[in-house]
Amino acid sequence: MSVKVRFAPSPTGLLHVGNIRAALINWLFARKQGGEFLLRLDDTDPERSRPEFAGAIQEDLSWLGLNWDDLARQSDRLERYDAAAERLKADGRLYACYETAEELELKRKIQLARKLPPVYDREGLKLSEEKRALYEKESRRPHWRFKLETPARIEWQDGIRGPVGIDLVSLSDPVLVREDGSYLYTLPSVVDDVDFAISHVIRGEDHVTNSAVQVQIFEALGAQAPNFAHFALLTGAEGGGLSKRDGALSIRDLREKEGIEAMAILSLLARLGTSLPVEPFSALAPLINSFDLSAFTRASAKFDPAELRSLNAKILHGLDFADVKERLGIDDMDEGLWNAIRPNLERLQDAKAWHDVVKGPIDPVIEDRTFINEANGLFPNNKVTDETWSVWTKTVKEETGRKGRELFLPLRLALTGLDHGPEMKALLPLIGAERAKARLRGERA
Repeated sequence: MSVKVRFAPSPTGLLHVGNIRAALINWLFARKQGGEFLLRLDDTDPERSRPEFAGAIQEDLSWLGLNWDDLARQSDRLERYDAAAERLKADGRLYACYETAEELELKRKIQLARKLPPVYDREGLKLSEEKRALYEKESRRPHWRFKLETPARIEWQDGIRGPVGIDLVSLSDPVLVREDGSYLYTLPSVVDDVDFAISHVIRGEDHVTNSAVQVQIFEALGAQAPNFAHFALLTGAEGGGLSKRDGALSIRDLREKEGIEAMAILSLLARLGTSLPVEPFSALAPLINSFDLSAFTRASAKFDPAELRSLNAKILHGLDFADVKERLGIDDMDEGLWNAIRPNLERLQDAKAWHDVVKGPIDPVIEDRTFINEANGLFPNNKVTDETWSVWTKTVKEETGRKGRELFLPLRLALTGLDHGPEMKALLPLIGAERAKARLRGERA
């Protein structure tokens, strides 16, 4: 069977980590199977859909390297949905209902008070022509519900959850068309899946019941439902729902404000909720090769921003200068300086700060003038090399009796202005003898 999957975001906002996880899972499955990946923009809501968000979705996917094989916009396909709706009406599967939102809520409360399930009572199917005409005279506009065939139990072998069964008798007939004639997600999605020959629908477990309903819509349109797989949703690090406070930022914010690498996001999201270990990857190929739906577990997948930052740092630590040279935007950054500072980077933009520490000028921090003067007098006169730091500090130790933190920290503070950073063995040759001695004298250099 030819494999084709889809990622179907609504262009009503920026993509966040939950959206991208869904896109990535589908993309990896398609690439592993040698199949196709469709990007479908579900833009049938004219009030909330925005072209700038549609553009941002494509920009984010491209930045992450998740290329698509086909692109569709639901706003271009309204005639197809109209045709499907008319077919369902003609077959008696789509029927008009005139209740207002307030009336439906009242019915729901009455049913709950009677300890009955709040299932729609199908009053729309029982309307007389006189009642219907009265509603029309009152300028009521109908919404349209899909008539489920009940009693029925929809069953399928889920690609992640295993055997799944949903009893439709416990569900209300779903609304497919709003009062204003616009479509809810359900019908256009089914029509698109049929027209684009989608073989697998892989999405969050919050769609399990919706999948059961859609099976009957597929059948009512004379089509066979695709294969389903439903993965557990992301939660925050503490197990609750994701929020911006927990790090559920948009991909744009992660990229532009947080300085997170694309591969850090992909490395984490590809393995969350699976039995495979989360590892820092610098390319998508290993993630494709190792992808397996059977590795997904039923447990919720916890998204921890701290884990994302840690992965980001590990990925940066493994990048060669050639990988980042053009992105750094620092004219006098060279391979030696990059190799010295990269073990201390958490974000790529931090490289500029360490570059400035080396190239200066900085304000030296000198807390013990006498000791620093003595150390300056013992600074080697020959060219600074990778061995200079160890030779110099050994001499200072022998002459002053200082050792450990009391020896090294004051020298680091005087030479860099900071109490932490890359190994001084690597930094000192880059700072150079002239600049180093000036800083030891307390000069801004």
